[in-house]
Amino acid sequence: MNPLLGVLFHWLGGLASASFYVPYRGVRRWSWEIYWLTGGVFSWLFAPWLFAWLQTRDLLGVMGQVPSDIAGLCILFGVLWGFGGLTYGLTMRYLGLSLGMAVVLGLCTVFGTLIPPLVRGTFADALLATPSGRIILLGLLMTLAGIVVVAWAGAKKDGDLSPEEKKAAVAEFDFRKGLAVAIFSGVMSACFAFGLAAGEPIKALSAAAGTGPLWTGLPVLCLVMFGGLLTNGVWCAFLIVRNRSAGQWIGRLPATDEATKTSPLLANYLLSALAGTAWYFQFFFYTMGESQMGKFGFSSWTLHMASIIIFGTLWGFAFKEWKDARPAVRNMVWTGVALLVGATVVIGYGNMIGA
Repeated sequence: MNPLLGVLFHWLGGLASASFYVPYRGVRRWSWEIYWLTGGVFSWLFAPWLFAWLQTRDLLGVMGQVPSDIAGLCILFGVLWGFGGLTYGLTMRYLGLSLGMAVVLGLCTVFGTLIPPLVRGTFADALLATPSGRIILLGLLMTLAGIVVVAWAGAKKDGDLSPEEKKAAVAEFDFRKGLAVAIFSGVMSACFAFGLAAGEPIKALSAAAGTGPLWTGLPVLCLVMFGGLLTNGVWCAFLIVRNRSAGQWIGRLPATDEATKTSPLLANYLLSALAGTAWYFQFFFYTMGESQMGKFGFSSWTLHMASIIIFGTLWGFAFKEWKDARPAVRNMVWTGVALLVGATVVIGYGNMIGA
């Protein structure tokens, strides 16, 4: 167990998560449901099973031993998380990377971090009874403070911009619609943490089969992410039928003035595959990081969320979403990022002395 290495893995996962939507920005003349489902097949099906097969000793044997109720819970929480993931993409469309991530992940952090130990009845023992636990609790509070500051800065930026400037920064900007979608997404996204907690017996089976400690969580991802595939697949299928957009997969375009142009199929497939694989890698590194955090593994969710917001904010600046914000507002954003960076250090230190 190495908590500092665990923090590094969580940062890598946060970078993957914050970056996954960037390749989608390069997709041309594909409807949202087409590129979202194309990337999702890599996120929720190909990548989980491929990496679990590569790193798990006797993957099929392990999965064959999983009790049906455990598998069902993992898939169920994956289905619920799928609603969060589905609306997460919509949040990016309506609010942009910085503000969208802050609102979604703020709620996701609270629910995903605190509910598992509360349900297991270990909250008091884990956080309140030991010096290391109290340090981690301080880190959790710092994380929430950083999220609030970043979200507040986003709200102030929104208040300062004209409708035309909002559209220039985020093409489909809609604060009210985006905020409602973000709240729903944040609550439902926390179900991923519940799915991982429900899959703890699967990690034990994987370890018993001889899988190394870094990789025991990979079979759990296969089940939870399959649940996400069900939710997203059904919704995207509905949109494809309603919008008659299936032909876009083979280059057909709607009968508009754009119809004379060709769809860059190869580039679209590659970009969607890259985005989907990056989305998976956030949880690939998450399970590696959690394996290093010991009895305070639940704090992994906070580290994961904080690192996503840090890198998401950096992407927001890279795409000039904050270029029209006042200097005071930009300074507020960096203050929030500094709090989040400090929180990851504090949580990592608490885990280290607890180990």
